[in-house]
Amino acid sequence: MLGKKVPFVTFRTRVRDDAIEGPNPFRWEDKTSDDYFKGKKVVLFSLPGAFTPTCSNFQLPDFEKLHEEFRSEGVDEIYCISVNDAFVMNAWAKAQGIENVKVIPDGSGEFTRKMGMLVAKDNLGFGMRSWRYGAVVNDGLVEQWFEEEGFSDNCESDPYGVSSPQNILEKLRAAKVVAA
Repeated sequence: MLGKKVPFVTFRTRVRDDAIEGPNPFRWEDKTSDDYFKGKKVVLFSLPGAFTPTCSNFQLPDFEKLHEEFRSEGVDEIYCISVNDAFVMNAWAKAQGIENVKVIPDGSGEFTRKMGMLVAKDNLGFGMRSWRYGAVVNDGLVEQWFEEEGFSDNCESDPYGVSSPQNILEKLRAAKVVAA
């Protein structure tokens, strides 16, 4: 993946619109890969599913907690992508109290498939989902890649560590020192 451009896809998102009354003041908004990645340095991380234990207890909240440290390393945005729909991703971000990390719904798994990270998780009743990974993406190009070991369909374990925010932050800092 290093040096490759992220795939161009259209994401179906739901955004708050105060002009809409009622209990669900959101409207559909299409966003493309360019909207998320063009002209920005971002950390992208992907995980098997919203509301799942490792994702909810460690990965997403730790990226949120370390947001300012990533910003100080020149990262413009942190994105969490998952093969979940916009309703689920928004509800999860709200339930987690997320204010800085932006969630991207890859409901059909198109982006994940084109990244080569789509795996079957039928053994957990999930269907097709993303393998856990992280990346530093600069203007749409993958500069650093963090893929958990054991990539496979119906993996019996849920490896986590390589794509942790702590590891990605450490590698960002190390790359900055090398470049200096």
